[in-house]
Amino acid sequence: MLQNITYFLIFGRPLILYLGVVTILLFFLTASIAILNRRGIHTIPFAWHPRCAIIAICLALVHGTLGLLVYF
Repeated sequence: MLQNITYFLIFGRPLILYLGVVTILLFFLTASIAILNRRGIHTIPFAWHPRCAIIAICLALVHGTLGLLVYF
């Protein structure tokens, strides 16, 4: 069952690929919020930093869990 979810094709690519790409982009966004705010650029308020981090970590856990449980 998990293989069906993990390898569900979206535009010819598996779902796990898209989860990985979105996860890494969220981690980059989280880091850029901290860096920009440290440099005085407050386009995105720092209050969004922990929110993005929590979302990125949750998505990374889903991505990793799907990747590992395919083999069990």
